Amino acid sequence: MEANMKIKNIAELSQRRDRAQKSRNAVKEIVHLCSGAGCIASGAMDVKEALEKEIEKAGLSVQVKETGCLGPCAQGPVILMKPDETFYEGVKPEDTSRIVAEHLGQRKVVEELTHRNHSSGLKVETIDKVDFYQGQARIVLRNCGTIDPLDLDDFIGAGGYAALAKTLEQYSREQIIEEIQHSGLRGRGGAGFPTYLKWEFTRRAEGDEKFVLCNADEGDPGAFMDRSVLEGDPHSLIEGMAIAAYAVGADRGFVYVRAEYPLAVERFGKAIKQSREAGLLGDHILGTDFSFDLEIRMGSGAFVCGEETALIHSIEGKRGEPRPRPPFPAQKGLWDKPSLLNNVETYTNVAAIIDKGAHWYAEHGSEHSKGTKVFALAGAINVSGLVEVPIGTSLGELIFDVGGGIPDGKPFKAAQIGGPSGGCIPKEYLNVPLDYHTLSELGAIMGSGGLIVMGDDTCMVDV
Repeated sequence: MEANMKIKNIAELSQRRDRAQKSRNAVKEIVHLCSGAGCIASGAMDVKEALEKEIEKAGLSVQVKETGCLGPCAQGPVILMKPDETFYEGVKPEDTSRIVAEHLGQRKVVEELTHRNHSSGLKVETIDKVDFYQGQARIVLRNCGTIDPLDLDDFIGAGGYAALAKTLEQYSREQIIEEIQHSGLRGRGGAGFPTYLKWEFTRRAEGDEKFVLCNADEGDPGAFMDRSVLEGDPHSLIEGMAIAAYAVGADRGFVYVRAEYPLAVERFGKAIKQSREAGLLGDHILGTDFSFDLEIRMGSGAFVCGEETALIHSIEGKRGEPRPRPPFPAQKGLWDKPSLLNNVETYTNVAAIIDKGAHWYAEHGSEHSKGTKVFALAGAINVSGLVEVPIGTSLGELIFDVGGGIPDGKPFKAAQIGGPSGGCIPKEYLNVPLDYHTLSELGAIMGSGGLIVMGDDTCMVDV
């Protein structure tokens, strides 16, 4: 709509949001087509082409919108019909004629393509009745599946960059860090270090230049949380990193992403370009004294580069080897300058916290572990994919209520969580709440969110 127009100040951002929202509301019927990597691999782009041909043939005014990951990856390609919220899965190009003729033409649900819940064995039509989505709380994934990741105005219309504007207009650096502290947000990259402490250490560090870094390397087996955010909601990461840069006094940032994520790299690169053109990255953002810009650095798949000092060495063009700490990156990081490093999921929480408030965020989760956690469910499970649940949700709820249990009704044996640094949780601990404290007592860690489920026929020696 206004892709090449620069937003000069906060008032212009607000006006552009109003126009974007009116444009969104003007389209009465939209087919949300998941275009995450999983659904694309299952043939989503062929489905889109067939859908658009059938819609044109029928003479209908219906938009087909490519969105980020809707969640149940193994069920793909999946589509969500708006505004009636009908959810279709396993859609093939040859199914599109029925969707257009029956659903869009006759207002009749194509029952064969709807989801069958594992809990009841019954078919359900709308997304709010699908077991997979029950118990989820989508904060990090709030825009995945609802916006076009390549459309800046769609993001702005959904409330994007409002938190950055609020930050620049209403908060001091210290107040932003206090808000993050009160939210209880902890680093989602693995160890769960309090986010505000990293930010405060970096803010207080002396230096004429500081950096904000993002770990999007994601090397844990079965993990694809950060990839899905970069593919489905790249501007949320840009906004979160910009707020962090304001808080710590940085004007440059780098996102370190694995080269094996070509779709994520492509979409995030386009989002950076759009933000620069719109004046949301670069000098004097929104007419203020704050300047910040971002670059992408690609890794070559070395697992060790998930460690913060090895990642920093790799960005510098050196061999990705860890170094002893202290000094920590907050004091001596990229090119020996104070540097803040968090992962994609951590930064993507930030705008929601600033927009809705720390106390709202802290209402999610458990007493000592606030917020939500994104998990990539994989392995021996009926509905594999991407889920976001309040921290403290039990392992059993995640596997059986959300994931639909083990295929063919086989017994559950264990779940591997936390990647190579984590551990296996056996069936006697199915009721364990997934939070930082409880998992550490079991000898496991939350990790970045990869969770591989194993059935009774899995050999633990082989694992």
